[in-house]
Amino acid sequence: MNLIHSSRVTSQFTDKVRYISDLLNIDPNWLMWVMYFESTLNHRAVNKTSGATGLIQFMPSTARGLGTTTASLLQMTAVEQLDYVYAYLKPYKNRMNAMVDVYLAVFFPLAMNKPPEYVLQTSTLSASKIASQNAGLDLNKNGQITRTEVEAKVSVGLPSEYQAIMKKKTQ
Repeated sequence: MNLIHSSRVTSQFTDKVRYISDLLNIDPNWLMWVMYFESTLNHRAVNKTSGATGLIQFMPSTARGLGTTTASLLQMTAVEQLDYVYAYLKPYKNRMNAMVDVYLAVFFPLAMNKPPEYVLQTSTLSASKIASQNAGLDLNKNGQITRTEVEAKVSVGLPSEYQAIMKKKTQ
C-alpha cells in the first residue's frame, strides 16, 4: 500500500518520511496524515493568526527551540523541513502508539497516551480557553476538548483503506 497522500509529494519526500518514521518507531502513514491535517503537506503553509509555519505548523517559539526560525523553515524544501519534523518528534519516540498520539505530540503533548475522556488543559491554560482557541476540535461545543474529540476530528476524511492502520498500536 502506498503512503497516504503520496501522490501530493515527491518520492524523495516519502522516502524520508519512511526513514524518520522508522527512527521514531511509528507508521509512516501516521506522520503523513498528521502533516496533511496540519498543512495539506504544504511546507510553506502559514497560519496568519499564530504565525505557525510549515508541515506540522511550527510555532515561532518552537522553531527557535529547534535552532531555527519560521522564516528559515519557509525557505527550506519540504524534504529539508522534515529534519525539523524529526527533531521535534524525537523526544516523543516510543510514546506515539497511534496516529492520534502523533497528532497530539504536535498539538498538545500532555494528552498523549491519556484515557479517551482526558480533557485538554494545564494549570495555566483552562479547558475553556483551549476550546475557544480551537473551536473546531470541541465537537460537542461544551467548552472543553477531550482526547476522543481530537481523535474524531483528525480522522475526518481519512480514506477507508487507511482507517485500521491509523488506530493500530506499534509492536
